[in-house]
Amino acid sequence: MTVITAGTVVLDGRVHRPGWLAVDDGRITDCGSGPVRADADLGEATVVPGFVDLHCHGGGGVSYADDPDRAAALHAAHGTTGGLASLVTADPATLLAQVRALADATQRGVVDGIHLEGPWLSGLHCGAHDAALLRDPDRGEVDALLAAADGAIRMVTLAPERPGAIEAITHLVDAGVVVAVGHTDAGYEATQAALDAGATVGTHLFNAMRALHHREPGPVAALLADPRVTVELIADGVHLHPAVIEHVVATAGPDRVALITDAMAAAGTGDGAFTLGGLDVDVTGGVARLRGTTTIAGSTATMDRIFATAVELLGGDGDDALAAAVRMTSTTPARVLGLDDIGVLRAGSIANLVVLNAGLHVERVMRHGIWLM
Repeated sequence: MTVITAGTVVLDGRVHRPGWLAVDDGRITDCGSGPVRADADLGEATVVPGFVDLHCHGGGGVSYADDPDRAAALHAAHGTTGGLASLVTADPATLLAQVRALADATQRGVVDGIHLEGPWLSGLHCGAHDAALLRDPDRGEVDALLAAADGAIRMVTLAPERPGAIEAITHLVDAGVVVAVGHTDAGYEATQAALDAGATVGTHLFNAMRALHHREPGPVAALLADPRVTVELIADGVHLHPAVIEHVVATAGPDRVALITDAMAAAGTGDGAFTLGGLDVDVTGGVARLRGTTTIAGSTATMDRIFATAVELLGGDGDDALAAAVRMTSTTPARVLGLDDIGVLRAGSIANLVVLNAGLHVERVMRHGIWLM
C-alpha cells in the first residue's frame, strides 16, 4: 500500500487542504483530510482525478485510428487517464476496419471505448468530415459496426433529422450505446424527438450545429433545456468565447457539462500539415483548419489546458472553482459513459490521478495505481 498526501486533494467532489489517499493494487483503499505519514509527500501540489475525455481523435502526430497507443500516451502525459477514441466519417469498409482496431485497443485498456462521430451527420454542418461520405443510418451498417466492436462502441454522434435517425437512436440505446446529437441542422422539435428516443449528449455544443435563433431555437436550446442531457464544450480558447462557456455552465451546471478536447493528431506536436479523416489540415498558431478554408478541424488542446481554463473561468483556484472543474473534466464525463469507478477519488475507485503544480501544470500522472510520470 502507498499513502499519498498533498496540500490540496479533491476527494469525492470536495476539496481538502491538505488531503491524503491510500493506493493498493490499483485502487484507492482509503482517503481523507489532514496531514498523515505518507510514502509520497507531494508538498503543496494539487491532486485531482485523472481527466476523462469523451471526444478525442488523436495526438502526438497520429490519429487514434492509425496508432491508438501513441495517441493515448500523448494525452496520458497531459493527465488524461480515461475516455474514448473518436472516429470521423469514413467509407463503410474503412470504418469497420478502424472499429476493429480500436476494439482491440479497448480490450487492451488503451482507451475506454470508441466514439463514432459520423457518418450519419448533416451535410450542412459537416465541419471537418468528408461530405461525400455522409449517409443515412442503415440498420445493416449499424449492426455490422456493433458486431465488429464487440461492445467497444460507447458513444455515437448523429444528426437526428436524417431519415432513419430516430429508429437508429432507439436501436443504439437498446444496445447500451450513448447517443449524442451533433453536426446537425435539426430544429427544436426534431431535437426533442431525438432526446425522447434516448439521446443524452450534445456533441460540442454550438459548434457544427444550427445556430440559436430567437424564433428558431434549434438544437442548442433543446439540449440546454433538457435535464437528461449532458453537453460537451470545447474550452480551448478557439471554438467558443469564454462568455459562452460561462453562460452554459451557469445554465446547465457542472454536472451537465463535459469539457472535451476534440483533439486531432496535431495535439502536442506544434504547427504543421496533418490529415483528419483523409482531409488535409493545416495547423497555424495552434489552430487546426481544413486546408484552404476557415473551417476549424478539431483542436490541438490537451485536457490539462482545458482544466486550467475552466478553473480560471470559474474564478480562480478557490474551492468552488476547483471542484466544478473536476466535475466537468472527470466526474461528469465518466458518469456519461457509466464508468462509476473512474472520474472521482474515493475509496474503491480506480487510482487514476493527476498531480498539478501551482500553475496547474502536470507534474505526475497515475493510472491504475501506477505512476506514468
